[in-house]
Amino acid sequence: MCPYRHDAWQNLVGALVEVRKHGTVVREGLVDDAMPDSSALWIAADGFTNRVLIEAAEGFEVWVEPRKLEGKLAYRMTAPALRAAVPRPTFSAV
Repeated sequence: MCPYRHDAWQNLVGALVEVRKHGTVVREGLVDDAMPDSSALWIAADGFTNRVLIEAAEGFEVWVEPRKLEGKLAYRMTAPALRAAVPRPTFSAV
C-alpha cells in the first residue's frame, strides 16, 4: 500500500504515522493525542526519543500507510476514524 497525506489529524490517535516537512521524513511514531481542530498532534515517546508536539502551522504533514493485519481483520483503522466514516441515522421527534 502507498502512504498518503492525512489532514484530519484528530482521527489519527493510536495510529502509526510519518511526519514530513518539505517532503522529508522527520519523525515516525505513534500518535499519542491530537487537537480537535487538527492544528497539532503529539507523537508518543519511543526508545531514546521524547514525546514531541507537531504543529501544522510549522509546515508539518502527516502521512499514513494502511497496514495489513494478521487474522480476520484486513486493515487497521483507529476507532475515531471508523466512527467518522460511518454515517449515523438521524431521528426527528414527531
